[in-house]
Order: sequence, then structure tokens, then C-alpha cells
Amino acid sequence: MSSFSIANPKIDPTRGATALKPDGTVDLNDRVEIGPTDLAFAEWTALGLTPPNLERMRQRRLDRVVQQLRQRDYAGVLCFDPLNIRYATDSSNMHIWIMHNPSRAVFVSASGHVVLWDFHRCGFLSAHLPLINEIRDGGAGFYYFVAGDEEDAIAKDFAGQIEDLVRRFGGGNRRLAVDKIEIPGLRALDAAGIEVCNGMQLMEHARAIKGIDEINAMRCSLATCEIAVAKMREHLQPGIAETELWAVLHAENIARGGEWIETRILSSGPRTNPWMQEAGPRRIKSGDLVAFDTDLIGPYGMCADISRTWYCGERRPSDEQRRLHRIAYEHVMTNMAMLKPGVSFTELTERSHQLPLEFIAQRYGALMHGVGLCDEFPQIRYREDFIPGAFDYVLEPGMTLCVEAYVGEVGGLNGVKLEEQVLITEAGFENLTKCPFDPALTS
Repeated sequence: MSSFSIANPKIDPTRGATALKPDGTVDLNDRVEIGPTDLAFAEWTALGLTPPNLERMRQRRLDRVVQQLRQRDYAGVLCFDPLNIRYATDSSNMHIWIMHNPSRAVFVSASGHVVLWDFHRCGFLSAHLPLINEIRDGGAGFYYFVAGDEEDAIAKDFAGQIEDLVRRFGGGNRRLAVDKIEIPGLRALDAAGIEVCNGMQLMEHARAIKGIDEINAMRCSLATCEIAVAKMREHLQPGIAETELWAVLHAENIARGGEWIETRILSSGPRTNPWMQEAGPRRIKSGDLVAFDTDLIGPYGMCADISRTWYCGERRPSDEQRRLHRIAYEHVMTNMAMLKPGVSFTELTERSHQLPLEFIAQRYGALMHGVGLCDEFPQIRYREDFIPGAFDYVLEPGMTLCVEAYVGEVGGLNGVKLEEQVLITEAGFENLTKCPFDPALTS
């Protein structure tokens, strides 16, 4: 054990006499760990939703990582990506900051031994997580902002710790999966004689199949997202700025224990075409379409990724606006109907609904993609974007996908974005999305 590490106790003796929240976490007002608010729990109860059992969800996720390690004959995996750290440990600390300042890391051995390097003096944030065997204070940050011209020396010290763990737990196996690492760290691992393997591939496949608790967490996150979207709809009126409308989604998510939103894609009127324009100061006018993609990381860090296009105003939408919405809706529903276990990703591409020719140039980036803690493996591409051999896999029960469409002609006045989030079941699929489509555009 390192001199700057602490052992993490497996059992908290104070928990037995403490009341628990519906997800099994301690019901203490001053607790350290983040999580849903009382408002969220009350809303989920009213909707008949069951929160995840976090202890069971954490164990299953770690078991999935270990399973993938043994299947691929790796001694362990070293993760710097904060979402992979979250998956393996449920440890969370400044996710967005850490994404561009990689100061945290986790090592998981093929026997399930877990070592977490946290940001300096932040080990207490994960002390409630019994699956973490050891927490080390700092040492995983060797990017230039914090290490300066000593980044090679600091990376060498960190690689030495990793080499020691591989020797202790690898049984002679020196194959280590690594997801993302700064160049000095990679060179130091190479110099230590460690065979670096593809950690992102391993972690994406571990994350692809959700257990019942992850699915319950996703249902709760989606419910929170859809409540927030309904609040947005209440605020939509001529004269409101795109950013003012988008701020409602953020506020309502955070109020319920949600965590962040990955993008800020909401546009109106002529800004709906082409797609991918982020919310700006434009004031929405009567007769405009308003389209958005939530990309929302809600409670439990689960992604709720749905898209809707609304009409603003009291008049009837134009025939062209309604036509665009009808084509986008047909595209999503037809592609969703193909989903069932055993269908190959290639087959989904080959059999997918064909957009009218005028909309192909501005097609969305994917027909479908996996979803969990964020957009995840796999990506199902359009025929025009298909990469042979990239995703030679099949759908399995427990996978969760988002099915997408963007319909807008090059140079057109409007565009429509729609997206549904679904679960692959033993018999086919379940649409997890309950958010209504705009009746002005569908009736």
C-alpha cells in the first residue's frame, strides 16, 4: 500500500441505525454523496417508478468490468475518463472539469481489486463506497497545467505505482487496458514494460448491457427530464429567448438532483436549419418551429437523450412544417420497429427507413446510438456513413438505444429533430420515452 493512500472500510458501522432513502442511500441531510432530491423521489413515487438499489447497481457494474477483463485476458484496466471512473466505482468529482483536467484515475484488477486516485485531498468524497479498496491522494495528474515541465517525472512515478499493481494482481500478466491517457503517461507505461491495450473498447462493452437497477435509474432520469421538458413547454411563448427557454431545462434538472447537460442544442425559426446550432439570444417568434436535443445527464448520472420539435403560436403550422415533422416521425418509428435481440447492427443500417432524397445531405450523424451514462456504444450509421467491420455485433437484451432523425432540406426554412430512448427486451423493445409530440404538428 502506498504511503499516501488510505484503506477504504468495507462496512460503515453507523449505517445500520440510520434511515435509508428509497435507493438505499443514507438519509442524512449533511451526507457527502450526491443524489436525487426529495422532490425527485416524490415525483417518481407519484409516477409509480422504482428507484435503483445503488449498492446492487454498483456491484453489478464492477462485475461487468471484471467479466470483460477476464474475457480479454487483461491484468486490469486503468481509467481516466470520468464516466468510466463513475461506472466502475460510482465515484463522482467535478466531472466536467476533470474531462479536460485529467486528475483522477481508477485501476480495476481482473480479481476486482479497485484503487482510486482522486483529486488532491478529495478522497473523503468516495469514503462511502465500499467497493473501492484503496484511495490514493493525487498523483494521477501529469498533464501540463499541473505538472509543467516535470510531467515526464510525475508520469514515471505514477507508472511505477501501476507497474506495482500489475505485478501484485496480474499473476505475470502485464496486459493492461487503458482508456485515455496523456502522452507522458503512455510513454512511461511503455518504458515500464506494460502492454497497453484498448480500455475504451473494454469499458464500452462492459457498459453496453444494463441491469435492472441501471434501467430503473434510467427510467427515473428520463422522468426527471420529461418533467423539465414540460416546464419548458409551459414557458414557450413568442418573445422568449432561446437561452431563456433552455435555462428552464437546466434549472429543473438540477433542482431534482440531475447533474449536467452535455450540449446546449436548442434552436428556433431559421436556426433550426441546418441542425446543431446551440441556443443563442434569438427571440422566438409566433409561427416558429422550436427544436431541441436534451443530452441531459440526470439523477444517478444517467443520460436522458430525447428530442422534440414544437410549434410556437396559436395559428396552424404550415403544411411544410407539418410535412417535415411527419417524415421525421415516420423515420424514427419505422427504424424503432426493427429493434429486437439478435438483429445485427449492419442489418439495422441496411434495412433502415430511407429518407427522401432532398433530406439525405443534412441527415443526422447516426440512425441510433447506445445510451447510459452518456452517448455510448454502439453507433448505428446511415448507409452513406457505414464503416465495414466497425460494429460487427448484434442487439442484446439490456441494451439501451436512442433512435434519431433530423429532417431539413439544404437551404430550407425549417428543420425537425426527433429522438426516442428505448430498451431492448427479450421479446423486442420498450420505448422508455413518455414525452408527447406536439399535437399541432401531428394532428
